[in-house]
Amino acid sequence: MKRRNLLRLFAVLFTLGLVAAGCGGGDDDDGAGSGDNGELTAAPGFDPVTKEIHLGIISPLTGPVAAIGKPLTAGNEVWFKYINEEKGGIAGEYKVVLHLEDSQYVPQNAVQAYNKIKNDVVMFAQLLGTPSTNAVLPQLKADNIVASPASLDAEWVREPNLLPIGGPYQIQMINAADWLLEEGNGEGKTMCTMIQDDVYGQAGQQGVEFAAKELGFTVKSTARFKAGTPDLTAQVQQLKTAGCQVVFLVSTPTDTGTALGVAARTQFAPQWIGQSPSYIGALASSPLGPYLAANFYVAGEGTEWGDMSVPGMRDMLDRLQAYQPNQPPDYYFAFGYNQANAVTQVLEKAVELGDLSRAGIKKAMEEVGTLTFAGLSGDYKYGTVAEREPPRTSTIFKINPAKPIGIETVKYNFTSDAAKKFEFEAD
Repeated sequence: MKRRNLLRLFAVLFTLGLVAAGCGGGDDDDGAGSGDNGELTAAPGFDPVTKEIHLGIISPLTGPVAAIGKPLTAGNEVWFKYINEEKGGIAGEYKVVLHLEDSQYVPQNAVQAYNKIKNDVVMFAQLLGTPSTNAVLPQLKADNIVASPASLDAEWVREPNLLPIGGPYQIQMINAADWLLEEGNGEGKTMCTMIQDDVYGQAGQQGVEFAAKELGFTVKSTARFKAGTPDLTAQVQQLKTAGCQVVFLVSTPTDTGTALGVAARTQFAPQWIGQSPSYIGALASSPLGPYLAANFYVAGEGTEWGDMSVPGMRDMLDRLQAYQPNQPPDYYFAFGYNQANAVTQVLEKAVELGDLSRAGIKKAMEEVGTLTFAGLSGDYKYGTVAEREPPRTSTIFKINPAKPIGIETVKYNFTSDAAKKFEFEAD
């Protein structure tokens, strides 16, 4: 796969100079496992004496993408507080300790953060962002460490050192295109894309292009931008000049606000549909709220905040109230909560197998079966990397400022025929 090879080459070259001094080297046998008496033995990040399992988190906790990183990390924290306080820890015995590092959504910062704490953790419970994940991935492989990416690129499905959850970005855009054509009045309209000019943007573009081939439409124009560009007038004008009536948007919330602000000001009102990280609740309550309510949809995961018809919602809200009551309703909190749930399921399997070493955690991923999330995210089948099957479901949301995080479910957890055909290629 050309895109995969280019990404890997970029990541290796990018990372080489940053990690040479701090690299601990690859070591599949980290000396841990089950002792003669059946007790778990020590491993990097696991102390059988204190009965603590240490996990790393690398996330943008400052900077413009902290609007995603902070609530997502709060979701991690609430889940693990619940596990520690109500369940006695992993497998009822081992308390979780989190090590937080701020990447600022800068790949080289993520690499530095990784090298700072890699020897102190059994795995990384969160690694936020496609660019950061690509930058760190060569070191994860060299050190045989597992990380859970807070990123939904289809590239992660076949990576043995990654523990992804959720329907990939490509699936979101395929399902979004199908919904637009079938139910969203998109039939016969001029389709365009506006994407962040990096691997995250390419993932969304890949999904739209696959959908175009399967569903019989063309992408007339693609406007590209660098993350954090302060003025997106040129890109919006490009789309307006092309006569775009539907725009698939791949962005993060700050850039979404910038782009839609220009669109509203210039009276450009296509049907926008954003990939899941394009949205944040603050947009619905901002002066742009009416424009979004009229013109913007989101393709994402799970359900709207407070939907008690989904089994896991009441539990999540109860735990939020118990452990972090000052955290307001947030789109990304739920992802972090689900991500920590996935990590817990794998760690409990590793304990069951008697091995919390790095190799033991990878083995646990192969034997854990299907990760489930009580309706808050799609089930994810694990096994060998060749056997993995991510959810192919997406939920379409519209903007409703009266809702807790400004979104309302339009269509919950559906899978298009086109999404069923998308293939997740091996490395």
